[in-house]
Amino acid sequence: MGIQIGAKPDSGFDDPIGMLKDCHRRIEHFLGILCVVVERAKGRSLSGEEAAAIQAALHYFRVGGQRHNADEEQSLFPRMRQQCAPEELSEIGALEHDHRHADQLHTQAESLYSAWISDGSLSRADEEALLTAASQLKQLYEAHIKTEEQIVFPRASKSLNPEDLAAIGQEFKHRRA
Repeated sequence: MGIQIGAKPDSGFDDPIGMLKDCHRRIEHFLGILCVVVERAKGRSLSGEEAAAIQAALHYFRVGGQRHNADEEQSLFPRMRQQCAPEELSEIGALEHDHRHADQLHTQAESLYSAWISDGSLSRADEEALLTAASQLKQLYEAHIKTEEQIVFPRASKSLNPEDLAAIGQEFKHRRA
Protein backbone atom coordinates (compact mmCIF):
# COMPACT_ATOMS: atom_id res chain seq x y z
CA MET A 1 0.00 0.00 0.00
CA GLY A 2 1.32 3.43 -0.85
CA ILE A 3 1.96 6.25 1.55
CA GLN A 4 -0.86 8.74 1.88
CA ILE A 5 0.15 12.29 2.74
CA GLY A 6 -1.56 13.46 5.91
CA ALA A 7 -2.65 9.96 6.91
CA LYS A 8 -2.40 8.78 10.50
CA PRO A 9 0.78 6.73 10.89
CA ASP A 10 0.32 3.06 11.66
CA SER A 11 0.15 2.11 15.31
CA GLY A 12 3.13 0.45 16.94
CA PHE A 13 3.55 -2.56 19.18
CA ASP A 14 2.76 -0.36 22.17
CA ASP A 15 -0.81 -0.08 20.80
CA PRO A 16 -1.87 -3.59 19.73
CA ILE A 17 -5.55 -2.63 19.45
CA GLY A 18 -4.55 0.20 17.12
CA MET A 19 -2.46 -2.27 15.11
CA LEU A 20 -5.51 -4.50 14.65
CA LYS A 21 -7.56 -1.53 13.44
CA ASP A 22 -4.76 -0.53 11.05
CA CYS A 23 -4.80 -4.06 9.70
CA HIS A 24 -8.54 -3.73 9.12
CA ARG A 25 -7.85 -0.77 6.84
CA ARG A 26 -5.41 -2.92 4.84
CA ILE A 27 -7.95 -5.76 4.71
CA GLU A 28 -10.52 -3.33 3.32
CA HIS A 29 -8.02 -2.03 0.76
CA PHE A 30 -6.96 -5.45 -0.54
CA LEU A 31 -10.51 -6.82 -0.39
CA GLY A 32 -11.55 -3.89 -2.56
CA ILE A 33 -9.02 -5.00 -5.16
CA LEU A 34 -10.33 -8.59 -5.12
CA CYS A 35 -13.90 -7.34 -5.58
CA VAL A 36 -13.32 -4.62 -8.17
CA VAL A 37 -11.11 -6.61 -10.51
CA VAL A 38 -13.51 -9.53 -10.86
CA GLU A 39 -16.37 -7.12 -11.56
CA ARG A 40 -14.50 -5.00 -14.12
CA ALA A 41 -12.55 -7.70 -15.96
CA LYS A 42 -15.31 -10.25 -16.58
CA GLY A 43 -14.97 -11.98 -19.91
CA ARG A 44 -11.42 -10.94 -20.67
CA SER A 45 -7.81 -11.49 -19.64
CA LEU A 46 -6.43 -9.50 -16.73
CA SER A 47 -4.11 -6.65 -17.60
CA GLY A 48 -0.61 -6.74 -16.17
CA GLU A 49 -1.58 -4.08 -13.65
CA GLU A 50 -4.69 -6.01 -12.59
CA ALA A 51 -2.74 -9.26 -12.25
CA ALA A 52 -0.05 -7.55 -10.14
CA ALA A 53 -2.69 -5.95 -7.90
CA ILE A 54 -4.45 -9.30 -7.46
CA GLN A 55 -1.18 -11.07 -6.66
CA ALA A 56 -0.38 -8.41 -4.03
CA ALA A 57 -3.86 -8.78 -2.51
CA LEU A 58 -3.66 -12.57 -2.46
CA HIS A 59 -0.23 -12.39 -0.83
CA TYR A 60 -1.52 -9.96 1.78
CA PHE A 61 -4.34 -12.27 2.82
CA ARG A 62 -2.05 -15.32 2.75
CA VAL A 63 0.53 -13.65 5.04
CA GLY A 64 -0.86 -10.54 6.75
CA GLY A 65 -4.39 -11.87 7.05
CA GLN A 66 -3.23 -15.09 8.69
CA ARG A 67 -0.99 -13.14 11.06
CA HIS A 68 -3.94 -10.88 11.95
CA ASN A 69 -6.07 -13.93 12.79
CA ALA A 70 -3.25 -15.32 14.95
CA ASP A 71 -2.91 -11.95 16.70
CA GLU A 72 -6.56 -12.13 17.67
CA GLU A 73 -6.92 -15.86 18.35
CA GLN A 74 -3.60 -16.45 20.12
CA SER A 75 -3.05 -13.13 21.88
CA LEU A 76 -6.16 -10.96 22.26
CA PHE A 77 -9.06 -13.39 22.60
CA PRO A 78 -7.42 -15.68 25.21
CA ARG A 79 -6.69 -12.70 27.46
CA MET A 80 -10.21 -11.41 27.02
CA ARG A 81 -11.51 -14.84 28.02
CA GLN A 82 -9.44 -14.54 31.21
CA GLN A 83 -10.43 -10.95 32.05
CA CYS A 84 -14.00 -10.47 30.82
CA ALA A 85 -17.26 -11.79 32.18
CA PRO A 86 -18.78 -14.66 30.15
CA GLU A 87 -21.61 -12.46 28.88
CA GLU A 88 -18.98 -10.11 27.42
CA LEU A 89 -17.48 -12.86 25.28
CA SER A 90 -20.44 -13.91 23.14
CA GLU A 91 -19.01 -12.35 19.96
CA ILE A 92 -15.60 -14.04 20.13
CA GLY A 93 -16.76 -17.51 19.05
CA ALA A 94 -18.56 -16.02 16.06
CA LEU A 95 -15.46 -14.02 15.12
CA GLU A 96 -13.31 -17.16 15.24
CA HIS A 97 -15.89 -18.90 13.03
CA ASP A 98 -15.66 -15.94 10.62
CA HIS A 99 -11.90 -16.51 10.39
CA ARG A 100 -12.45 -20.14 9.31
CA HIS A 101 -15.15 -19.17 6.81
CA ALA A 102 -12.99 -16.37 5.38
CA ASP A 103 -10.09 -18.84 5.00
CA GLN A 104 -12.31 -21.10 2.87
CA LEU A 105 -13.47 -18.20 0.71
CA HIS A 106 -9.90 -16.92 0.30
CA THR A 107 -8.73 -20.38 -0.77
CA GLN A 108 -11.45 -20.46 -3.41
CA ALA A 109 -10.73 -16.90 -4.59
CA GLU A 110 -6.99 -17.55 -4.76
CA SER A 111 -7.48 -20.72 -6.78
CA LEU A 112 -9.77 -19.00 -9.27
CA TYR A 113 -7.66 -15.86 -9.58
CA SER A 114 -4.50 -17.96 -10.04
CA ALA A 115 -6.21 -19.91 -12.83
CA TRP A 116 -7.34 -16.65 -14.43
CA ILE A 117 -3.82 -15.24 -14.34
CA SER A 118 -2.15 -18.40 -15.66
CA ASP A 119 -4.78 -19.37 -18.26
CA GLY A 120 -5.73 -15.87 -19.38
CA SER A 121 -9.44 -16.46 -18.89
CA LEU A 122 -12.10 -18.04 -16.72
CA SER A 123 -15.18 -19.96 -17.69
CA ARG A 124 -18.49 -18.22 -17.06
CA ALA A 125 -19.13 -20.63 -14.16
CA ASP A 126 -15.74 -19.83 -12.60
CA GLU A 127 -16.34 -16.09 -13.04
CA GLU A 128 -19.64 -16.46 -11.20
CA ALA A 129 -18.00 -18.52 -8.47
CA LEU A 130 -15.31 -15.85 -8.06
CA LEU A 131 -17.91 -13.06 -7.98
CA THR A 132 -19.84 -14.97 -5.32
CA ALA A 133 -16.72 -15.62 -3.22
CA ALA A 134 -15.67 -11.95 -3.44
CA SER A 135 -19.17 -10.78 -2.52
CA GLN A 136 -19.33 -13.18 0.43
CA LEU A 137 -15.91 -12.01 1.63
CA LYS A 138 -17.04 -8.40 1.44
CA GLN A 139 -20.20 -9.10 3.46
CA LEU A 140 -18.32 -11.22 6.00
CA TYR A 141 -15.57 -8.63 6.55
CA GLU A 142 -17.98 -5.70 6.82
CA ALA A 143 -19.88 -7.36 9.67
CA HIS A 144 -16.75 -8.82 11.25
CA ILE A 145 -14.84 -5.54 11.33
CA LYS A 146 -17.88 -3.68 12.64
CA THR A 147 -18.26 -6.15 15.53
CA GLU A 148 -14.59 -5.96 16.40
CA GLU A 149 -14.24 -2.20 16.18
CA GLN A 150 -17.55 -1.29 17.84
CA ILE A 151 -17.80 -4.01 20.48
CA VAL A 152 -14.78 -6.26 20.99
CA PHE A 153 -11.87 -3.81 20.74
CA PRO A 154 -13.45 -1.19 23.03
CA ARG A 155 -14.24 -3.95 25.52
CA ALA A 156 -10.64 -5.19 25.31
CA SER A 157 -9.27 -1.69 25.83
CA LYS A 158 -11.44 -1.31 28.92
CA SER A 159 -10.91 -4.80 30.37
CA LEU A 160 -7.24 -5.54 29.73
CA ASN A 161 -4.63 -3.99 31.97
CA PRO A 162 -1.49 -2.27 30.66
CA GLU A 163 0.60 -5.39 31.31
CA ASP A 164 -1.75 -7.53 29.21
CA LEU A 165 -1.66 -4.99 26.38
CA ALA A 166 2.14 -4.79 26.55
CA ALA A 167 2.39 -8.61 26.41
CA ILE A 168 0.02 -8.68 23.45
CA GLY A 169 2.15 -6.08 21.67
CA GLN A 170 5.27 -8.15 22.26
CA GLU A 171 3.57 -11.24 20.87
CA PHE A 172 2.58 -9.24 17.78
CA LYS A 173 6.20 -8.13 17.42
CA HIS A 174 7.45 -11.72 17.75
CA ARG A 175 5.05 -12.88 14.99
CA ARG A 176 6.59 -10.29 12.68
CA ALA A 177 10.23 -11.05 13.49
